[in-house]
Amino acid sequence: MQSCALNHTHRDGSADDAPPPIGDRLFSVNTPPSLEGFKQLTVESRATSYPLSTAIKQHVPIYNLPEYSTLTNEQRATLQDEWYHILLHGPGVFITKNLYKNTELFQRVDEVFAGNAKRGDHFASSGANDRIWNSFQKHCLQDPQFFLTYYSNPWLPLISSAWLGPHHRLTAQVNIVKPGAKAQMSHRDYHLGFQDAESVQLRNSDMPVESGPTRLLPFSQRFEAGYMAYRLPEFQQYFLERYVSMPLELGDGIFFNPALFHAAGQNNSESILRSANLLQISAAFAKPMEAIDSFALVENTWTGLQGMYKQDGLSDEVKAVVGHVAEGYPFPTNLDVGVPETAGMAPESE
Repeated sequence: MQSCALNHTHRDGSADDAPPPIGDRLFSVNTPPSLEGFKQLTVESRATSYPLSTAIKQHVPIYNLPEYSTLTNEQRATLQDEWYHILLHGPGVFITKNLYKNTELFQRVDEVFAGNAKRGDHFASSGANDRIWNSFQKHCLQDPQFFLTYYSNPWLPLISSAWLGPHHRLTAQVNIVKPGAKAQMSHRDYHLGFQDAESVQLRNSDMPVESGPTRLLPFSQRFEAGYMAYRLPEFQQYFLERYVSMPLELGDGIFFNPALFHAAGQNNSESILRSANLLQISAAFAKPMEAIDSFALVENTWTGLQGMYKQDGLSDEVKAVVGHVAEGYPFPTNLDVGVPETAGMAPESE
């Protein structure tokens, strides 16, 4: 590879000042991320006013959701504007109260997954937690009609599309943290591709503070070197000094940018099995955390989905289910079979 330096010289012989140097494209392991810069970001940042929120506690906006059908399209779009700002520029996390108003659903969840849990997860020793991997697909295959009820909630795609745009890929894992289980180390979720994803935890049980609901560090998703920093002891210690944790009730949801520093808290209760459905929601063209057999999901939900369509037409609930179970992005595909109908356009997705 050859390189050359170009200077622009004027007719009078004078030269422009040299342009500023191009910065490094990589973070250097020899130059640790700035803890002082991280502290400044998380301490001095202040949440913008979010007028549609019910309250803001410890920098975390809280939304008491009304009935979805009572909102106009314009009101929904305004909510999305706030949520997008929170996840990208603001504290990086918000709570939705009454995301699921029918809390009897969560008793049914326990029945569906009884006996499915595996011991341990990414951050806990064996026996401390029970984890049901790929609960999304297992739920559909074991109880398709209940799956339709659970995932036809139109709030889920509205919130997801505020951050990810149209279409998304969803995976889920049920996590049960037992009394006495230790807290996780603070972290950012998964690999770097998940910077374009959103995480949500749907509460399958009440989570008072003593049960150890998720610890969060507002505004930390904005720290560029965060994927290197969260492993360093000084950043771990600072997280323990500054995190916030919010009590949650059955049916609440907490949505956060996965680049936000977060960790499951320690369960100090004597009897609470802290249970949550952890959703990883990524853009349609991103690789999700788990492999989902969308054909099996479509096949299992088809009869129930037809019934929903015959009763209510192409409702928000029907569109929510289709968005979850079908591939919303047409690639990769076989273009000999799925020929685009218009030159330069993509073939139809599922």
